[in-house]
Amino acid sequence: MDIQLEKKKGLRPKHYGFILLSLVIVFLIWKFITNSSTSTFRIERDKLSIGQVKQGKFDDYITINGFVAPITTIYMDAYEGGRVKEKFIEEGATVKKGDIILQLENMELYEQILASENNLALKQNDLRSTKLTFDSRQVSGRKELIKLQYDLQKNQRSFEQNKALYDDGLISKEQYLVAKENLDFSKKQYDLIKIQTEQDDNLRSTSLKDLDSDLARMRKTLSMVYERIDHLNVRAPADGQLGFLDAEIGQSINKGQRIGQINVLTNYKIEASIDEHYIDRVKRDLTGILERNGKAYELRLRKVYPEVRNGKFKVDLVFTSEKPETIRTGQSYSIKLQLGESNKALLLPKGSFFQSTGGQWIFVVEPSGEVAWKRPIRIGKQNSRFYELIEGLQSGEKVITSSYSNFGDAEKIILK
Repeated sequence: MDIQLEKKKGLRPKHYGFILLSLVIVFLIWKFITNSSTSTFRIERDKLSIGQVKQGKFDDYITINGFVAPITTIYMDAYEGGRVKEKFIEEGATVKKGDIILQLENMELYEQILASENNLALKQNDLRSTKLTFDSRQVSGRKELIKLQYDLQKNQRSFEQNKALYDDGLISKEQYLVAKENLDFSKKQYDLIKIQTEQDDNLRSTSLKDLDSDLARMRKTLSMVYERIDHLNVRAPADGQLGFLDAEIGQSINKGQRIGQINVLTNYKIEASIDEHYIDRVKRDLTGILERNGKAYELRLRKVYPEVRNGKFKVDLVFTSEKPETIRTGQSYSIKLQLGESNKALLLPKGSFFQSTGGQWIFVVEPSGEVAWKRPIRIGKQNSRFYELIEGLQSGEKVITSSYSNFGDAEKIILK
């Protein structure tokens, strides 16, 4: 008689095989879907630069390159135009204030001097003639005034005598009246000549004063022309070094033309250019450090030029105390410019990736080292070696820091 067997409940070994097979199929399907939806780029690992995020001290500075320049540069422009007659000093020579560097000649200016000298001589002759004329009139007027004064006194005395005789009835009335009329005539004549003489004296004083003023102006004009002649000698405006001289013998120089410069070497400054990214943070009086032969020299940022050209702006730095003994104009130095205080932060090594991402994202390498994924990040300050990482990464993670220019829109990088 057949016995009915009961079916065993639960999973049997063959069921585990089915489950495993199903999981493999699901994984392959997920892998296929993932790979089809994610843009992938394959590249050899040794062609990339990979850096590691770490915790450390962030020094808020930037490294800039600058060139040594004189503390002051004085430009020499020609006061007068002319042809270069002679050169006394060559470029690079040390000069003292007032040293003659060039001598020019200007025939037109020489002609102006001759004309001014002739005009001055004519004016001097006119002044002499006018003085002689006034002196002659003055002498004649005074002589006539003396004669009239003598006649007035004589007629005064005659009138007084005739008046006494007339009062005593010893002479006729006619004789008395004649004496009185002669006295009146003498008074009027004397008063008239006196007024004329005074007017002549006033006229002489005024005219000669005007002539003297004209003569003084002409002399001043002539002296100014002589100064123009002296300006044909181009002199050093200060002690220093003749930086450059754009003039050769026989060359024509125009008035106001720049012909050279004097470099004042009592001190030096460093002229540097900085990326416009830092223009809001670079201020006067920031501190810079210049390292030379194992020694550090401190600088102070003296001037910030507001104009931005080709993505950079200029600054001037000066030494606060010591400076390198071998410093020379034109030398190039690397300077650390301190922008702020140091602080602890996550440090991301600098690299070419920033040009493609602007610091908005980065490729993070998985611990296996075989795949890197795109991840958003946020960067704060930066110095010559590191970015200050604000969020998006953890200490110890590795990232691709080399250029992303060949990656296109890839979000996944497979490292071979």
